[in-house]
Amino acid sequence: MTATAIRLKTSALNPAHAVLDRYQPAGEPWLHAVKQGQTLRIEDLQGNQAADVIFYNQHDISEHYSATQTMLQQGGIYLTTDSVLVSNDGNAMLTIVADTCGRHDTLGGACAAESNTVRYALQKKYMHSCRDNYLLAIQHADVGITKRDLVPNVNFFMNVPVTHTGDLKFDDGVSGPGKYVEMRAEMDVWVLISNCPQLNNPCNGWNPTPVRLLIWD
Repeated sequence: MTATAIRLKTSALNPAHAVLDRYQPAGEPWLHAVKQGQTLRIEDLQGNQAADVIFYNQHDISEHYSATQTMLQQGGIYLTTDSVLVSNDGNAMLTIVADTCGRHDTLGGACAAESNTVRYALQKKYMHSCRDNYLLAIQHADVGITKRDLVPNVNFFMNVPVTHTGDLKFDDGVSGPGKYVEMRAEMDVWVLISNCPQLNNPCNGWNPTPVRLLIWD
C-alpha cells in the first residue's frame, strides 16, 4: 500500500446554482441525503478543520463506506481527485471530482472517549467527540442507522502520515481557508458528518471551526 499522489483540481460549479448551501457550525453533526448524480462539496472555511464523514446506501444501510475496500481498490492510503469511495460490497459510492486540498485521511478514524483518553489524558475522556456527534445525529433521525452501523470514516482535510515504522502520526493540517473537496454520488447515499469538535488535535489547529456544505443537481 503506497501513499496516493496528490492531484489538485478546481471545480467549475457555481455556488449560486447549488440546491443546498449550508454553514455547519464548529463541532456539530449533520445527516443528509445525497442522490445519485448529485455533487457534494465540503469546504474548509478557515483552514485545518477536520470533517469526519461516513456514507451509507440509502436503500440498504448495511452497505456503507469501507476504508479497507477503498484503499485496496485505489492502491493508496490517502484520498484525492479521482479517488473512488468504495462500499463494503465493493460498489462505487462516490467519486472525488474536484479537490483543492489534495490529501484526505482514511486511517485515523473518528475521535471518541476511548481514543481521547489513550492519546491525551484520562481527564479528556468526557470531552465531546465525533462518535458522540454521530450518535446525536442518528438518534434524532428515523432513517434506520443505529449505533451498530457506525464504521471507520473518512477524515476530510485531516493529515495523518504513516511513519517509516508503520505508526500513525497526527500532524498539523495541510488544508487552508477556502479549500474544498467535491464528490459525485454514484448511488443514493446518506452522508453522516461530524464537524470535528476535537480541541487536542493539531489537525484542526486546536480550534474547531465551521465548514460549508453545498449540493448541486
